[in-house]
Amino acid sequence: MSTINYDLTRIKALAFDVDGVLSADVIPLHPSGEPMRTVNIKDGYALQLAVKKGFKVAIITGGRTDAVRQRFAGLGVTDLYMGSAVKIHDYRHFRDKYDLKDEEILYMGDDIPDIEVMRECGLPCCPKDAAFEAKAVARYISYAEGGYGCGRDVIEQVMKVHGKWMADDAFGW
Repeated sequence: MSTINYDLTRIKALAFDVDGVLSADVIPLHPSGEPMRTVNIKDGYALQLAVKKGFKVAIITGGRTDAVRQRFAGLGVTDLYMGSAVKIHDYRHFRDKYDLKDEEILYMGDDIPDIEVMRECGLPCCPKDAAFEAKAVARYISYAEGGYGCGRDVIEQVMKVHGKWMADDAFGW
């Protein structure tokens, strides 16, 4: 049973910010100045399973590091919008590329740069530790903080409603 107050059978696509959502909002800096991120293994498993099960998945992030690109490409995500200065433009590109309706897209963001997308998508979500402004727009606030399973939380709920969570081919990467 889902704790999200939305008809999840309508969701065909999932889009995520990285920093503060799929990665914790505290980022150590490498001596070279490059930000280093943590990732949640359970978020990663859920993302690759969603891709395998036919959901459209996008990453829309202001980040530009190759490590982020490699992480999500390695999970099968092909719609990677890196260095996204105004996220609504990339969101609309993703939506239109697959001829989706806003109501068919879940977006999870955590801060002010995500709010335009959260206002336009069908199901705006955020982690437990999101900025107040993002929480005010969200229809669902995860029990988990950014980087600590909030992506898994929403993906799992959507996939369970679609009957695609514990299918026979779920037991592997």
